[in-house]
Amino acid sequence: EMLPTKKQLKDAIPPHCFRYNNLYSLALVARDGLIIAALGYAGWQLPTSNITPVAWLLWSAYWFLQGTAFTGWWVLAHECGHRGFSDNTLLCDTVGWVLHSFLLVPYFSWQYSHAKHHGKTNHLLDGETHNPSGRNYRKQFQGFYNLVGEDAFAIWELVTHLLFGWPMYLLFNATGARRTPQGDRITTVHDHFRPDSKLFPTHGGWNFRVMLSTVGCLLTIAGLCYAGTIFGGTKVFMMYFPAYLWTNFWLVLYTWLQHTAEDIPHFGEDEWTWVRGALCTIDRPYGVFDWMHHHIGSTHVCHHLFSYLPCYHAVEATAALKQYLEPKGLYHYDGTNFVVAAWNVAKTCHYVEGVEGIQFYKSLKDTKNAKKKN
Repeated sequence: EMLPTKKQLKDAIPPHCFRYNNLYSLALVARDGLIIAALGYAGWQLPTSNITPVAWLLWSAYWFLQGTAFTGWWVLAHECGHRGFSDNTLLCDTVGWVLHSFLLVPYFSWQYSHAKHHGKTNHLLDGETHNPSGRNYRKQFQGFYNLVGEDAFAIWELVTHLLFGWPMYLLFNATGARRTPQGDRITTVHDHFRPDSKLFPTHGGWNFRVMLSTVGCLLTIAGLCYAGTIFGGTKVFMMYFPAYLWTNFWLVLYTWLQHTAEDIPHFGEDEWTWVRGALCTIDRPYGVFDWMHHHIGSTHVCHHLFSYLPCYHAVEATAALKQYLEPKGLYHYDGTNFVVAAWNVAKTCHYVEGVEGIQFYKSLKDTKNAKKKN
């Protein structure tokens, strides 16, 4: 069966779902800000010395909840980068730059690489973020896998992805594209902070925006350091950094689970098309976190097809798309609890055999068992 065109997909969604409401978008920023402020007030009351076990539990709860709340702002800034926040570009970039800078995200730099992620979804050469590893991964980690076993390796996968994955991507473009925007082999570090990074086009049109992105992050770091001189470094660290790590956890978890499963194909250049790649996205349920994060995880198929569609219309638009796509066998939904889903992905989705044709994830367990049979 022929895949639908982008026009056919758009026609399946009620037209009003594409209309912006700038006041409502700003109200969502304020909503998340009130939650963050309330949690911040509660966290400020906690001690930073002579911490009892109960106080440690309260700090842990604060870090998780605040990091979860920060992620609401993170998603809204991400919407700004897609022009899904407003039809006013200046408003999008102002709100997006402020919110992402506060969360140490280089706004314009990541806007560029994330646009590549959407433009080349599940493309094995040009796809950005969670682009599957190749056979070299098997060579590097098969021995470690055999030594520690399936479950311990899955834990290692979860920790490396959810704790280190985001900074490794920003600093080194880990799991990013296999070639430069010019189609050349990658031979240098592709970071998000230097205007001359080969991650960006060589014509230099992005130089100022990349510099502004880096300045935003540096201003946040400077602000935190200055606050530390007033309120104490330990206090500021405890209020911000662990919560920031939880935000990183959420954003990596979403991106990982939205594009990774044993039955989701990835495509070589000979097989990839934009619609084909975009439709290989998975919607998943996240319970109350779905509300906190503006339904980014449960409406991601819609988001990849129409990233400029406002997030507050995404639930209705997803229902319409599901009604259109599901009879054709083109809608991917996995109702597995997201914690279980992450565990399954960490155990089964490790690498692909090549970058040509249609590839599906393989597990290092498959290789180990194949060797035993031989």
